[in-house]
Amino acid sequence: QVEKRLELVKQVSHSTHKKLTACLQGQQGVDADKRSKKLPLTTLAQCLMEGSAVLGDDSLLGKMLRLCGEAEDKLAQELIHFELQVERDVIEPLFVLAEVEIPNIQKQRKHLAKLVLDMDSSRTRWQQSAKSSGLASNLQPSGAKADALREEMEEAANRVEICRDQLSADMYNFVAKEVDYANYFQTLIEVQAEYHRKSLALLQNVLPQIKAQQEAWMEKPSFGKPLEEHLAVSGREIAFPVEACVTMLLECGMQEEGLFRVAPSASKLKKLKAALDCCVVDVQEYSADPHAIAGALKSYLRELPEPLMTFELYEEWIQASNIPEQEKRLQALWNACEKLPKANYNNIRYLIKFLAKLTEYQDMNKMTPSNVAIVLGPNLLWPQADGNMTEMMTTVSLQIVGIIEPLIQHADWFFPGDIEFNVTGNYGSPMHVNHNANYSSMPSPDMDHADRRQHDQARRPLSVATDNMMLEFYKKDG
Repeated sequence: QVEKRLELVKQVSHSTHKKLTACLQGQQGVDADKRSKKLPLTTLAQCLMEGSAVLGDDSLLGKMLRLCGEAEDKLAQELIHFELQVERDVIEPLFVLAEVEIPNIQKQRKHLAKLVLDMDSSRTRWQQSAKSSGLASNLQPSGAKADALREEMEEAANRVEICRDQLSADMYNFVAKEVDYANYFQTLIEVQAEYHRKSLALLQNVLPQIKAQQEAWMEKPSFGKPLEEHLAVSGREIAFPVEACVTMLLECGMQEEGLFRVAPSASKLKKLKAALDCCVVDVQEYSADPHAIAGALKSYLRELPEPLMTFELYEEWIQASNIPEQEKRLQALWNACEKLPKANYNNIRYLIKFLAKLTEYQDMNKMTPSNVAIVLGPNLLWPQADGNMTEMMTTVSLQIVGIIEPLIQHADWFFPGDIEFNVTGNYGSPMHVNHNANYSSMPSPDMDHADRRQHDQARRPLSVATDNMMLEFYKKDG
């Protein structure tokens, strides 16, 4: 049984040694420095560090390459230490077991077989000598030759006995040491676990540094990113694409017929969106193409992961638009406005004030509050659902128009106070003035969001008749 086990253990050990050696990335049997040079991780680290030196720390990529290069170099050092340990504690003992210890026992077995043959041969010669002497079988042969043959036979039997004892001892030792052999594999897992723990600790240490560099970098794309994330990164209250597009349109697009309705040039739109993502816009270049600016603004709003008017309040907006009495409908819309998160409230207020200003030029641009609501509404509010978006939007588009149009028509009532469109001072643009002086009871636009909600408890909407009368009055007044 032990002999059969020997051969099987030898095969398994040899195969495991071969496969384990193939897993080593460094060159086996050389010192740590030589291994390091041949390691792919070391080459990668060098490449990253060289790239970092070329790009410099002035660029985000340069900083990332340097941090990653340093991390990969440390990982390479851990890998070398791990491989040397595996080689010393697992691979070499397995090699000794498969190629030295078991073969030695097997040689001993073959040697015993040879000694047994020698002993049998000696016995045969001695027996033949006895027969040739013509003596009875129960008597011992005599004479010098017979004595020599007997001694040879006894010596051979003695050698067989010694060899058999030695072989038995080796086999028992092999069986007894199976625990030690099994320990090689426990060691392998322990060394691997320690290597991965240290590697993980290294990576976890460098990740916060990498994230800090990313977060500190101001030039981040804004299209397709959550509104609050963009505002937090850029330290703004109004999203950059919204402010940039609005201020440019105030300069060059207010009288453009079909603004937001006429499709822009696809290449111009793509270029402007890319420029806005980099927070770099050449105002002069786009002043001749207001439709591209309007298209970029629509794209930004549509590509937000969540609409500016939020999924959470979607049902409330729709329900408000379905109220038949106008005063109650406006109050319900106002209540929904007040529930918007601060970032969304600030941006929707900014946008609606601009759209209200745009409709002041409706005689020239043909964009009435209704027209603006039709083309922009689906970019400000949409349901959170899968399925056929076109079919779904067809059913709710009228309701959304019924939400956006009153917001534009009564912009100064929903969002009282003046507004400075050119928040950052990058572009020259006029201030939106709240013409309706009747709104003295409105909360201050500078009031904290929570305070404004408290103010709501005591506030009721002004008569819509008054509101419409004031609008008519100022239309006549020009």
